Amino acid sequence: MSNPFSLEGKTILITGASSGIGRAVAVECAKMGAAVIISGRNEERLRQTFSSLVGTGHKLIVADLSNEDGLKDLLGSLSGLDGIVLAAGVVEMIPVLFASKSKFDKILATNLFTPIELLRQVVKKRLFNPGLSVVAIDSVAGISKFEVANGIYGSGKAALASFLKYFALEMSGKKIRVNTVSPGMILTPMQTKGAVDETKLQETIDRIPMKRWGKPEEVAYAVLYLLSDASAYLTGTNIKVDGGYTI
Repeated sequence: MSNPFSLEGKTILITGASSGIGRAVAVECAKMGAAVIISGRNEERLRQTFSSLVGTGHKLIVADLSNEDGLKDLLGSLSGLDGIVLAAGVVEMIPVLFASKSKFDKILATNLFTPIELLRQVVKKRLFNPGLSVVAIDSVAGISKFEVANGIYGSGKAALASFLKYFALEMSGKKIRVNTVSPGMILTPMQTKGAVDETKLQETIDRIPMKRWGKPEEVAYAVLYLLSDASAYLTGTNIKVDGGYTI
């Protein structure tokens, strides 16, 4: 009997695979038998991810997808996708009174407009196989957990979540599924290298029912489920991986 959770024979594109959740997703997808195409801006870190992949048939593409040429280069290397994981993202803590249009543009270029354009072009150019599963890494900051100075990031994630529901609706006729995973506090470089100070992180942990940060691979396992045939009847939905943070 076949295993519906297996990714054997599937080709999965993962953006933002140079570190954190994106890297964990790439590593776990490879373990489950997928051929992964990893993309990111930092070549050195992307190669570190690539060296961690088991199996064969993997591909590495260094590209800044918020740049038109970078997106074009990536699209030119794609065909026959069975899954797309949108894990690229940036975080910057900015109080509302300092949230200028230029700062919105900077963050939303990566977190909102780039994934939208990538999906549009993949479908228009028919770079996918029937049954394509799209999984976006969203955030509880966009749907249910509102913190001071996180307005630009959170509103961008909320906009992405909303757009993807419309996308799921319109793409269902093409046999494309679209879902999101919303992490809470996950121990990644994005959290531990200046995006949030240590005092704030500890205060947050104290409010998490499970009393710890999540691990990138724990988010990856939810992504793998949505990429697999085990979730074949799921589209337009969201899975929160937050240790109970939002309750």
